[in-house]
Amino acid sequence: MAALGIAMGGGNWFSALVLGVTLLKCLLIPTYHSTDFEVHRNWLAITHSLPISQWYYEATSEWTLDYPPFFAWFEYALSHVAKHFDQEMLNVHNLNYASSKTLLFQRFSVIFTDALFVYAVHECCKCIDGKKAGKELTEKPKFILSVLLLWNFGLLIVDHIHFQYNGFLFGLMLLSIARLLQKRHMEGAFLFAVLLHFKHIYLYVAPAYGIYLLRSYCFTANKPEPTASSLFPTLPFQAGPLPRILGSKLLGFVQCFGQSAVCHRLLSVGKAGDASIFLILTTTGHYSLFPLLFTAPELPIKILLMLLFTIYSISSLKTLFRKEKPLFNWMETFYLLGLGPLEVFCEFVFPFTSWKLTYSFIPLFLTSVYCAVGITYAWFKLYVSVLTDPPVGKTKKQ
Repeated sequence: MAALGIAMGGGNWFSALVLGVTLLKCLLIPTYHSTDFEVHRNWLAITHSLPISQWYYEATSEWTLDYPPFFAWFEYALSHVAKHFDQEMLNVHNLNYASSKTLLFQRFSVIFTDALFVYAVHECCKCIDGKKAGKELTEKPKFILSVLLLWNFGLLIVDHIHFQYNGFLFGLMLLSIARLLQKRHMEGAFLFAVLLHFKHIYLYVAPAYGIYLLRSYCFTANKPEPTASSLFPTLPFQAGPLPRILGSKLLGFVQCFGQSAVCHRLLSVGKAGDASIFLILTTTGHYSLFPLLFTAPELPIKILLMLLFTIYSISSLKTLFRKEKPLFNWMETFYLLGLGPLEVFCEFVFPFTSWKLTYSFIPLFLTSVYCAVGITYAWFKLYVSVLTDPPVGKTKKQ
């Protein structure tokens, strides 16, 4: 801790945060992994051992390659490193192969490719207005945003326990947003186009990107200088900030939640209203991920990590906006506190009832409905703020 304090005091706090979360990711290597682990192992085998013409037709495994071409080439590149760990993982017929070396390679491949996410976070933080910066490092918006992004609970459990490559993909998206904030519109558009060729789920964000670029770059003689708080509210159809549209997806689409919560962090340090929406969305959304980790050893891990992240998120943003009204009203506070009893019932009470065998779906049903209410409320509140808040430019003039 003393070393961390020295590093932060010396201006290397970002590196200290990166090092800390990387060590945590390494500690999560032995944990449970989902069928997505086998999905990506199979894609490594397909792209490495078969000609390109067969990549999207190979069906030995039920986990066929169904991501866009850039992700296929991403797997192909990883496979040439994987062969130095365990050649057998690259055999298409080795279904459900999970040797210790395969586990290490795939876990470390996620950690290593997170470097793009780290760089994107750094670039986004450079765009944050520092006017609210307090005297203490921990009260500065850039520090708070860095922690909220780098130590994102959702990414930690989905990528580094459940197993996916969302950090790498979110890195592309955040870097694209950072380039737009920096008035490097062509680079931002290019990076988003690249992202679409990695994962097609981001396609529904394209209309917001297109309209923003038409408004702020193509059809504007005097191109305004964007800021983190004014970039996406300039959309002419009042869709609000680009991260805001993502909240329209409820449960069942974990990726949709992830994009909304991760990107909404950019707004959370700019305005108290956005901070409130972010906290409701991210707390509810993070809890909705709990069913992904259903094994007993991971129960204390997910509870502890979520508690730590939630407590930090609320306390840091309350400190940042301490001169403004409370971030939650009584109804929102009551709702968020209700997540505690819900977890107790689902994890510690229901398993010992007679309903466990007959109605085993009840915990998942209750979690889905409860979280859907919170995310829908956050989505509704967000759009109300977009439609009623004055434009940033007018606010500054007043």
